Amino acid sequence: MEKTRRSADEGNTAAQYNLGVMYGTGQGGAPMDYRLAHMWYNIAASQGHEFVRDNIKVIEERMTLEDISVAQQMALRCLESNYKDCD
Repeated sequence: MEKTRRSADEGNTAAQYNLGVMYGTGQGGAPMDYRLAHMWYNIAASQGHEFVRDNIKVIEERMTLEDISVAQQMALRCLESNYKDCD
């Protein structure tokens, strides 16, 4: 997970997508956390990842509107901080 996180923090969209998958499923050493999954999916989407939109839709079905809003704010904060504030 640490290697994937480092790559995501360097702007690697595949790693950002993979972190979304890890947090969304609780696999790869990541705790299951839909907010973090949504955040990383949003970041990957904003960087042009092609296949992330379907995953966002699936995970949103498991989240409240408040959780979605918080996840979107987290993604914005992460991007604005150049990946320094992404938790």
